[in-house]
Amino acid sequence: MSKEPNRRRTTAALTAAVAGAAVLAGAPAAHAAVVDVNYACDTKIGPKSAVSPVGITAVKNGSTYTITMSFEKGVSDSPVELPKGVMTPRAELVLGGAASGTLKVKGTPNTAAVPPDTPIRIGTLTGTYTPERNGKVTFTAGTLTVHALGMDAAVCTPKNDPRPSLELDVTGVSGGDATPPPAQEQEAPPAELPRTGPLDSAMALGTLGGTVLLTGAAGVLWLTRRTAR
Repeated sequence: MSKEPNRRRTTAALTAAVAGAAVLAGAPAAHAAVVDVNYACDTKIGPKSAVSPVGITAVKNGSTYTITMSFEKGVSDSPVELPKGVMTPRAELVLGGAASGTLKVKGTPNTAAVPPDTPIRIGTLTGTYTPERNGKVTFTAGTLTVHALGMDAAVCTPKNDPRPSLELDVTGVSGGDATPPPAQEQEAPPAELPRTGPLDSAMALGTLGGTVLLTGAAGVLWLTRRTAR
């Protein structure tokens, strides 16, 4: 029996393993998880609530990341039919770890009409994240807004304090590791030394002369008064 087929299979397996390792090495280090988010929604027809599994992923594009937020379930029903293209969702992701603030993500208009009294499917929302420093950055589901028929039809806020759906290990930011030097206390100006220059001596002599002159004038006035008596 020839060993050539076995060698070919072995070579192919090694090639696939090396290629897979190269792909993993080139991919950004990230830990993503689908998190159940309990949304409380303020809608035009009253308060609504729903739990939707939310996932967040990241794909690196040069110095930025394309962030995608996906919903597995709708969070609110529409009381009327929504025609095609009239509903657009947007959301805020709360940043943590090596970053702070929020990241805005936005979806595309609905590609099909939404029947009345059926859950509004959110689909996927995307945004661009530009890191300012290296480190682990977390992304957590924040406020979700459903814009439909020319108004914000539903504003939904997480009520269960969800954990992050994505932890991204950001590297390669130029100067991102640098920390500003600690503020240095300003030294107090040195105490003023006695003036001993020629100009200062002249000022001192002038002051002394003025004092003597005033003393003499006072003596003359006193003698005048004595004589008048």
